[in-house]
Amino acid sequence: MKFLQENKIKKTILVISDLHLSAGMMVNKRKNFLEDFHYDKELIEFIEYHGSMHYQEREVELIINGDFFDLLAVPFVPYFDDEYWSEDASLDKLKMIIDAHLGVIEALKNFLTFPNNRLVYIIGNHDAELIFESLRQYIIELFPEEDRYKFKILLNTEDVYIPEEGVVLKHGHEYELAHHFDPVTSIATDVEGKKYFIPPWGSYYVTRVINKFKEGRDYINAVRPINKFMINGIIYDSLYTLRFAFANFWYFMMVRFMMIFKQNKGILEVLNHVKTEIVLFQNYEVLTEEYVTTNENVHALIVGHTHDPIFREYDDGSIFINTGTWTKMYNLDFGKNFYGARLTFARVDVKEKIIPAEGKTVDKFDHLDISLNEWRGKSDLPFKEFRF
Repeated sequence: MKFLQENKIKKTILVISDLHLSAGMMVNKRKNFLEDFHYDKELIEFIEYHGSMHYQEREVELIINGDFFDLLAVPFVPYFDDEYWSEDASLDKLKMIIDAHLGVIEALKNFLTFPNNRLVYIIGNHDAELIFESLRQYIIELFPEEDRYKFKILLNTEDVYIPEEGVVLKHGHEYELAHHFDPVTSIATDVEGKKYFIPPWGSYYVTRVINKFKEGRDYINAVRPINKFMINGIIYDSLYTLRFAFANFWYFMMVRFMMIFKQNKGILEVLNHVKTEIVLFQNYEVLTEEYVTTNENVHALIVGHTHDPIFREYDDGSIFINTGTWTKMYNLDFGKNFYGARLTFARVDVKEKIIPAEGKTVDKFDHLDISLNEWRGKSDLPFKEFRF
């Protein structure tokens, strides 16, 4: 009976996000404290494994769900202040990142040589400068011309990306006002015709606060939850933590509160606006549960951005996934107490739809197998590099 037969997988969708490739461990003979990605070998193995002949009877779609190239974390570039956001500076930063991770780029190129493989890049907030056409074109031209039709970079002009009916993707920065940017209106052109990216204030915050404090404590943006990080920091690293807290308070007050207040808005309106903007790293489960469970056309929502790997299946069978990150993280919550990189990714196996036997019914999403996985990699060596 067809209803009892195991249906064959016809497509595999892989989703990774928040890898944060920067300019390498050393830049201009100086240590790059902003490089958070140290897993080139594991990523290359991941790409090679899923792009190999083992999968060639099915289509494989690899989706990079934002913050792959970290253009906010490139140090020692010959640009200052607003020049940092120019198209020229952005292209130079992108080239530095690619040169530092050529093995990864080569693996992606090899991945696309297989006829059934596809590659999709969704722009996040750390790689928002990819809205410059010249940067997107530079990336596309890294691939052989005959394979470029299998690669697309999404500008986020659409609210979501749907690779398969019932599966919805977005990077996740859209939930935080601090990281909102419009792909069209966020580009300005000066009288000389040069283009500049107008970043959201969250990007300014990363470059002007987070990056400066990372040089002293490279884990400054890698500890969750933030309130427990601040409590522990005040107890065990008081001076540095208080400096960091004051820098955050002062930056927000000057850049956001005073700017809004100058718009001649009432004090209550200002306070409500500030309250909305100050909420960072929100609980995505609360924000997204209603979206998933009340929309009959959505079986799974997959996001990234917060670096917290999460898999939740609700009572109605709908699924929420945060794919986490491939950078080192430290979690102080009981039950989530871990440190290091988890190398997590989402996988969706799309099987052939079952034709039910007479009198039987099949759920419209029964042909989707969805999971959150951790890539362990492989090694022939009895040792690994010690990283501090």
